[in-house]
This record gives sequence, C-alpha cells and structure tokens, in this order.
Amino acid sequence: MHANINLLSDKKIYFASDFHLGAPSYQESLIREKKIVAWLEQIKGNAQIIFLVGDLFDFWFEYKKVIPKGYSRFFGKLAELSDAGIELKIFTGNHDLWMNDYFQEEFGAEIYHEPQVFTFSDRSIYVGHGDGLGAGDTSYKLLKKFLFTNPICTFLFGRMMHPNLGMALGNLWSLSSWKRNRAEDKSKEEIKLEKEFLYQYALDIENSGNPHDFYIFGHRHIAIETFINKTAKYVNLGDWIRFDSYAVFDGKDLKLVFHNS
Repeated sequence: MHANINLLSDKKIYFASDFHLGAPSYQESLIREKKIVAWLEQIKGNAQIIFLVGDLFDFWFEYKKVIPKGYSRFFGKLAELSDAGIELKIFTGNHDLWMNDYFQEEFGAEIYHEPQVFTFSDRSIYVGHGDGLGAGDTSYKLLKKFLFTNPICTFLFGRMMHPNLGMALGNLWSLSSWKRNRAEDKSKEEIKLEKEFLYQYALDIENSGNPHDFYIFGHRHIAIETFINKTAKYVNLGDWIRFDSYAVFDGKDLKLVFHNS
C-alpha cells in the first residue's frame, strides 16, 4: 500500500481507461484522440494526479530504440501535464502490456503492471486495469503468462523481428479483437453484477478482511458506479469509444462522470 497523500486545496484525482488509440482506423482514432486531449486540457487546472488505467492504445509494443508512429497530440498533452507538475500514473492493460520506461523517461509517469492500493486523504483506493483478475478467463491467463509476458517471447518479438512487421502483426491481432468485441453495441444491455467478474473479484477482497473504500477498474468497457456494501464503492470506468467516461475523486467521494454530458 502506498503512503497516504492528502489532496491539495481545490485539487482532484482523475481516472480514465480504454482509449484504444489506433483502432479501428487512423481517422476514427484521430477523432477520439482529439476528444481525449480536449478532456485532459479541461481537467488540467484542478488535477493533482491523473490515472490512466490501461488499454490506452489498441496495440503498443515498446522497442528499445523505436517508438510507434502516431499519437503526437496525446503525447504532447502528457508532456504538458507533466511539465505543469501533474502526476501521471499509468497502468498497463491487455492491449499495451509491453510498456517499459518510455513513459517514465519522457513524461515522468509511474508505470504499474499489477493492481495497486493507494491512500488519498485517508481513503483506500484499489486500482487495476482488470485483465486476468478473478475467476475464469483461463485461456487468456495462460497466454499472458506463457506468451505475452514471457521474457523470451518478448525478447524475440522486439529484437528478432523488424518493427514494421512486429507492429503490423500486433495491429492485425488488435483489429481482430476490436471487430470481435466491438461488433455489437452492448452499452444498453442490463448489467448483472453476479456475472461481472471484476465486481465479484472486488467483493471477494472486501469480504477477505482487507477492505477498501473504492475499487476502480477498466477493461470491461461498461460504465458502472455501484456499492459493494455500505462503505465500499465499485467503479468500472467504461471507455472512450462509447461512453467518454471517467471517475473523479475530490478527497471524500469518487464519482463516475461522462464527458460533456
């Protein structure tokens, strides 16, 4: 657990996830990127810390000497926020697992590959992207352990394959995932919490004797704000594909918000 940090006067902490920049096409991604940059500009004045909770890109692989093309507006805004003294905390998701030190060196961001517990103004906040957590999804967990995060596999992908080919293969995989998962608009479907594995994961933690005030995840592309019990709140951040949603913590409460709604 990280040391307690008190919010400064009139400052807030923001959480957003699942931008999936780069998909499904350059043109559509650019529209989304400009919208995200406009939101970051909007919150810049009162943001003390900004959490970006995974899947910022539809595919990101960090080579030792090469940075993938694109995202210049987004990167420029991250640099501006960092230079203004705003803390950036970035979690990797299942589409951008392969972040190393680029965002730390260029933007001063702290990078997290696993869920973390933070304490802000004496409120305990559990944060993670959400992939591979909870029950089920065994095939993905095996792929993540033995392929996606396997040091030998990532070395071979990054060192033995030309970046043009590597990025093409990665983007092809991501696009197939996009078409498979985004083909139907499920934003209006009823959310059944008993079947939501991240909600159940948070419930298990809460019942294990290690309670927190807030649980924040992305990954599921559903915007949820609900209570686990009388004191603990669960928030799934939604995405910037359908919802344009994010969460804001004011030192006391955490709320899910929809951009320009």
